[in-house]
Amino acid sequence: MSKQYRLGVIGTGTLSHDLNRWWTVNVLRREDPYLKIGETNDRATRGNSEYVWALKDINMEIEQGDVVGIIGKNGAGKSTLLKLLSRVTKPTTGTIKYRGRIASLLEVGTGFHPEMTGRENIYMNGAIMGMTRAEITRKLDEIVDFSGCERYLDTPVKRYSSGMTVRLGFAIAAHLDPEILVVDEVLAVGDAEFQKKAIGKMQDVSKGEGRTVLFVSHNMTAVRNLCKNGYILKNGTIDYQGKIETVISRYIEGQNERSQMSIKDVLDRTGNGTFKFVDIFFKDANGNTRDTFDVGEPVVIQVFYECNDRYKNAQTSRIDIGINDMLGNRVTWLSTYMYTDKIDTKNYMVEFRIPKLLLNEGSYNINLFSQENGDIADWIRNVAKINVIFNDFYEKGRTIPAQQGNFITDFTI
Repeated sequence: MSKQYRLGVIGTGTLSHDLNRWWTVNVLRREDPYLKIGETNDRATRGNSEYVWALKDINMEIEQGDVVGIIGKNGAGKSTLLKLLSRVTKPTTGTIKYRGRIASLLEVGTGFHPEMTGRENIYMNGAIMGMTRAEITRKLDEIVDFSGCERYLDTPVKRYSSGMTVRLGFAIAAHLDPEILVVDEVLAVGDAEFQKKAIGKMQDVSKGEGRTVLFVSHNMTAVRNLCKNGYILKNGTIDYQGKIETVISRYIEGQNERSQMSIKDVLDRTGNGTFKFVDIFFKDANGNTRDTFDVGEPVVIQVFYECNDRYKNAQTSRIDIGINDMLGNRVTWLSTYMYTDKIDTKNYMVEFRIPKLLLNEGSYNINLFSQENGDIADWIRNVAKINVIFNDFYEKGRTIPAQQGNFITDFTI
């Protein structure tokens, strides 16, 4: 199946084109003439055509009871794929065949009416899935208990926080007996306790009840723990498919390639254009630039940037460094926000000084984020990598066993 969009407009853009498309497809029974001029959906580059393929030639066969992870960078087509599978929109070409009821959780508040209460939305969602009122009533207590929103059950959903909305939405989707459960990155909105609970419920649904789960996430640990098989999407096409461990390894290799690019040249970034990261350096105690350090070494991280007058004159501004492990889990976070409300932009550089690097042995990805007056100014992921070597930190000739966490504790006995 494939899905094509025309950028910026609905339909083909002109009445003559719309009539031509309708006549060709519905009367002459020929292929849509506007399908031939689409381009690959690389959102980071300017194209020559107004038509883009959000998805192109996607072929998938998913067995009953399979748990499938779908991963890829932002704009790869993951959410579009789930919307097609959930029948939110139709494919431009191709067909989707499935057996059973599909329950979807694609965005915060999907399928909710904001003026209706939580209870009323539960019954409405169940009815949409074809369940009788009696069937929904039998599940009601279980749904409410799982969501943790009992106190607000008879309050309009428009007064729920995003976390409460996600809790209730997932509880409905998971408990109304769907044969196929489709979950997008939306779980990231919930707190850590709820995410763990939701992952456990999806494992129960797939293993204990033999139902099918399609799961999109940037959290590789969650994907690895939940899924058996996986797909990597890239620019609207399937870049790789296979067992989930192999898929994740392939995806991480791609992240490593990305971290070798010059930061200034990275196009896959988010921001309002008032600020741009241009370089990052890791310095040792002697001022030498390195990317590999021993545990316990002092490290200075220098971040260079460009910015315009709007950013300089902002009331508040900040720069963050997010350090993630190779599976995408946040390990630690550094931010100017903890010391000042506004960055001094005089030198177009900020230094983060770490007296002792207490990360465990391994490789770590660097994310850079900047904000001005509460707006995202620049945000890029996996722009650099830092390597850490244990090197007998405790001076006893012993190494730390595997899987003992990302941090080293400086202790004695």
